[in-house]
Amino acid sequence: MTEPGRSEPTNEELVAQTLKDRDVYSVLIHRFERPLLRYIKRLTNVDEMGAEDILQEVFIKAYVNLRGFDPAQKFSSWIYRIARNEVISQFRKRDRRPEGHTYELGEDVINRLRDDMDLSKDIDRAFLQEAMADALSKMDAKYREVLVLKYLEEKDYSEISDILQKPEGTIATLLHRAKKQLRESANLLSIKEAL
Repeated sequence: MTEPGRSEPTNEELVAQTLKDRDVYSVLIHRFERPLLRYIKRLTNVDEMGAEDILQEVFIKAYVNLRGFDPAQKFSSWIYRIARNEVISQFRKRDRRPEGHTYELGEDVINRLRDDMDLSKDIDRAFLQEAMADALSKMDAKYREVLVLKYLEEKDYSEISDILQKPEGTIATLLHRAKKQLRESANLLSIKEAL
């Protein structure tokens, strides 16, 4: 697939190759399996097997619709949008809304959130990590989703816009409101903890 001296093919190049040779699709699956599984688990409260079932459906739907992929877009945005839609579809079938999963917020995520939300550097990291994860799990789904995409999946505004199919201005507004809600929730948790 890759010629000597040439870097790995882009996702978009792999899509074009898959249209000629379906076996190439396994490379795309390998690239996106772990990030998409993590994303699905962050959007839902399903167990590992349930998340893997949703992931399998995502890869099937992506493959079936591969000819409809617009190469002017990023493949990662396109497949994340399919994953998001599949999560919503699965929960509609069960007549439930997606609920947040428990969040494992690493040091890097906490630092990005802390810097972006102007939180004091003096706040105990372990406490902040626990408070943020708890607050994130209790947030409105529309706000939680943009925070997950921005800080946990590390997507930029353009990709989040593509995934959620909303204008970048709307994404900026949602992120601003999400950070405000997260900050207020985290503050409430710290006040309760102090009492």
